[in-house]
Amino acid sequence: MGSRVHRNSFEGVVVRSVGVSSSSLKAAEAGSRVAEVGGNAVDAAIAALLVSLVTEPGVCSLGGGAFVTVDPPEGPAVTIDGYAEMPGRGLPADRLGQGVREVYVEYGGGLETTVGYGSIATPGAFAALGSASDEYGAVPWKTLVEPAYEWARDGFPLSRTSRLYLELCGEGIFGWHADSRAAIHGEDGELLGSGDMIRIPGLAESLLRIAERGPGDFYHGELAHRIAADIGANGGILTLRDLEAYEPVVRPPALIRMSSWRLSTNPPPAIGGCTLAAMLAITADGPHGGWTREGVREMVRIQQAVLEYREGQLDSAVDIGAETQRLLEAASLDRLRDRVRSGSTVHTSAVDSDGLACSITASAGYGSGVMPGGTGIWMNNSLGELELTQLGLHAQPAGTRLPSNMAPTVARSESGAVLSLGSPGADRITSALYQTIVNFVNLGMPLDRAVAHPRIHVEREGSRIRASYERGIPVDALELPVREFDEPHMYFGGVAAALFSPEGGFALAADPRRDGGTALSGS
Repeated sequence: MGSRVHRNSFEGVVVRSVGVSSSSLKAAEAGSRVAEVGGNAVDAAIAALLVSLVTEPGVCSLGGGAFVTVDPPEGPAVTIDGYAEMPGRGLPADRLGQGVREVYVEYGGGLETTVGYGSIATPGAFAALGSASDEYGAVPWKTLVEPAYEWARDGFPLSRTSRLYLELCGEGIFGWHADSRAAIHGEDGELLGSGDMIRIPGLAESLLRIAERGPGDFYHGELAHRIAADIGANGGILTLRDLEAYEPVVRPPALIRMSSWRLSTNPPPAIGGCTLAAMLAITADGPHGGWTREGVREMVRIQQAVLEYREGQLDSAVDIGAETQRLLEAASLDRLRDRVRSGSTVHTSAVDSDGLACSITASAGYGSGVMPGGTGIWMNNSLGELELTQLGLHAQPAGTRLPSNMAPTVARSESGAVLSLGSPGADRITSALYQTIVNFVNLGMPLDRAVAHPRIHVEREGSRIRASYERGIPVDALELPVREFDEPHMYFGGVAAALFSPEGGFALAADPRRDGGTALSGS
């Protein structure tokens, strides 16, 4: 954890090095390993993310969605949308609205979500990662999958972060499905402890197929047939036609300027990137006063303004793209100030010495609890995330991309420096990234301090809005009810950030709120 600076040169010639920050040390080291055999920042980020998806049960899984934001040294930045899609192609109307169960989980102070076969959306993570590899990668796909395959084959220790999540959510989400329950419980029926080894039957075999046949096997091959058959036989609406029809979508990112930095983040139909961009647009070149009483008050007002716009306009919008554009226009024109009153995710960031930056965030929602027979792959509950599906469980047409809080972000400075950052944490993603960027760009904090600094998040509790915060933030000037966390907590996200500067080399920071890790190839 923390920041490290490194220059890798040989006889005066700068050799490409890659810096990786991810949600675990295992993942970061996988990225570094791929870089050592010729991989670039995109390759390293993909390899690291795949390890996270395999070795962080509960937190995320291979059967989810992902967004990949890439900023090449030459050419425009792009975001590859591989998020979950509404399934149900070819099904009669009477098949909809079934196969789900509502559960209450303790995570984040308590929330309701929907799990089961009917909560599974069409997963897009493999499609997005494959597209990024094809377009920007420097090493073969099989090389990227090898570290994740080896962890699946040999087993991996249950991380502290996964253990905490499963303790809060495991029984309701993962306890009802036999294969799912067996994967995380011992022979005595007790939830496995932090450090206990996990080896999921079928997972290594699935990864080996994907490594050898490419990500397309998940959508067109034997894996696709097995997944669709199992889900269809148990009341779900994900069909083989849905898997075969899935395609990643390459989009121009949402752009925002702060000081000398141009930031590129997740565009519509995702919500997270646009709410982040709106917060940054309102902030413009301030606040510069640091974390003072008035500075905190202003930061909370900005979060509150965007939260209220989101709740009033975005969460139930039919045309999310149009509404997010209005949000960005209102932010840039400073209109949102008038509104102020007196899933579980993983992320990997990578940059290299060629100036390539890659940011990948992936999510399987809170998890459906479903592991299609023999695959070892947990599936998402993206149709059951109530805060993102306010139009109804199966209300949207098949093929519709679902909204998301994810906001993988890359930034390029006029000085030539490149920054990649992102975070897990549901709706705390935007507030975590917003505060990290303000700390780094506006307040001039070193990257590790910008990531580790205490955070504050404006949220809704029933009919009222409150501010949850970590100890050390002055909140006595706030006009909202507050909830204090005694110490840094995973509730406030888990930012992973990687910076390369031609003058200063690499700086890497992994959030101390989670079991994050960093690695630097060639060091």
